[in-house]
Amino acid sequence: MSDAVSPMINAMSVDVEDYFHVAALASSIDRARWNDMEYRAEASTRRLLDLFDEHKMKSTFFVLGWVARRSPGLIREIHDRGHEVASHGMSHLLVYNQTPQEFQSETVESKKLLEDITGAPVMGYRASTYSITKRSLWALDILKEAGFLYDSSIFPIRHDLYGIPDAPQEPSRIKTPKGASIVEFPMSTAPMFGTKLPVSGGGYFRLLPYWLTQAGLRKLNGPLKRPFIFYLHPWEVDPEQPRVRTSFKSRLRHYTNLDRTEARLRRLISEFRFAPVREVLSAQRLLVDSPAGWQVVAQGALA
Repeated sequence: MSDAVSPMINAMSVDVEDYFHVAALASSIDRARWNDMEYRAEASTRRLLDLFDEHKMKSTFFVLGWVARRSPGLIREIHDRGHEVASHGMSHLLVYNQTPQEFQSETVESKKLLEDITGAPVMGYRASTYSITKRSLWALDILKEAGFLYDSSIFPIRHDLYGIPDAPQEPSRIKTPKGASIVEFPMSTAPMFGTKLPVSGGGYFRLLPYWLTQAGLRKLNGPLKRPFIFYLHPWEVDPEQPRVRTSFKSRLRHYTNLDRTEARLRRLISEFRFAPVREVLSAQRLLVDSPAGWQVVAQGALA
């Protein structure tokens, strides 16, 4: 198979949080300890910013409000270096463990915080641990009402913490429970070995052999003619992070191959083309950059 760079533009995304925010370690790290933990998010995020600059590539950074409050200068830097700033909520609570009122409050707060820091509109959202599932679809209406243009929280697989297995697998406009619509860029899966293989990054990128992820992504860009979305966290390029005493399953999910992530990411960037989420959705004719600002394309407007 050719090693030529795929001509299709895909979405690169970073969930800006630190190692102690992760759901896999939540049972071992009390939230009350977050302020006392060794804080490494700034250095690891800048490591990714420098890598992206090196490859002349831009990304979408879904920023956790907790990080934005602690490091507003970092968030301004992300914006000033030409990347898209989007919301990852405030507290990293799972959506389905919140009431609609709690979710609405922290979602509006996170959007305003990021917009105040950057001076630019925030149009995208990603839930903690992809926790918009069938029991929390009500969150889509709250996102729409808060002014978000797109969501990237739905994973069309089965998983113990998240997933809507029968959800659309490509970027599209979806209906909310109240009958409105919002653009959804679901996490990417590829049909392989008779199943939907998660190939969108994160732990899957670290745990699966590189060739398997590569083959799935090439299948999406090639025969399926579909852009994919890739994600990772700053802590995934930080192999020196403190080790937390936790269960075997959580250790496996969190620490496996941290020392290989950056090299794999460099290879991935050399083999596929990437841009921020909003630009990929624009190329898919789901969003449009107009004189009035980014907007959702009206149904059939560009048909």
